[in-house]
Amino acid sequence: MKLSLRQRVPHEYQPAEFQTLLGEVEQQVNLLAEGRLAGRHFTAASIPTVGSFARGDIIWNSAPISGGTVGWICVAAGSPGTLKAWGTIA
Repeated sequence: MKLSLRQRVPHEYQPAEFQTLLGEVEQQVNLLAEGRLAGRHFTAASIPTVGSFARGDIIWNSAPISGGTVGWICVAAGSPGTLKAWGTIA
């Protein structure tokens, strides 16, 4: 799992935002140390064919239909990785 802070670090030091950011990083590092991965969540109207995904990332279906799927989950990291449908909508 990759941690990315490029677009989240405030330009000016703001204690509350910085503390929230550090808390999120702490949670991810602790999950990794315990052998558990916390996937990132995205939305898309169809299975992504571009982009980089890590194992455990979830893409929620933003255009769900009856008989369709709730979304897709990355089972092998890559660009776009191996994404599998999950959660049939009754």
